[in-house]
Amino acid sequence: MASIYDFKMKSIDGQEIDFNAFKGKVLLIVNTATKCGFTPQFAGLEKLYKTYKDKGLEVLGFPCNQFLHQAPGSNAEIKEFCSLKYDVTFTQFSKINVNGKEAHPLYTFLKEQIPGRIQWNFTKFLVDKNGNVVKRFSSKEKPEELEEDIKKLLK
Repeated sequence: MASIYDFKMKSIDGQEIDFNAFKGKVLLIVNTATKCGFTPQFAGLEKLYKTYKDKGLEVLGFPCNQFLHQAPGSNAEIKEFCSLKYDVTFTQFSKINVNGKEAHPLYTFLKEQIPGRIQWNFTKFLVDKNGNVVKRFSSKEKPEELEEDIKKLLK
């Protein structure tokens, strides 16, 4: 893949989403989990999304069960958990792998742009309006700590 916009992926509801729909938007791409110490970050991600979606931010969540099986359950169960517990409205996708031979091509692409293995759930990639992967944040960096970087890209 030459560009982030070359991807088409299944939403958590099974609908195909063409990443061309995100052209001109700032993207925050996150591998998520429902049974992780970082799971409360869903609240911060949702707050960022609600605060900046009208200015051009899209948060894209990708459930991943590769780290101590902390995203168990079906896509429907994950969606229900995120909706009921954290009122998540940002776009979520079907469960994927982010490392190894089974890593989804999107995550292979992201790791080519900013090299390094995904260490844990809630690793975040920030993509500018032109589709450039500009920054990577560890699991320990809370969503609210990304706000200034996001605001700069939204200008």
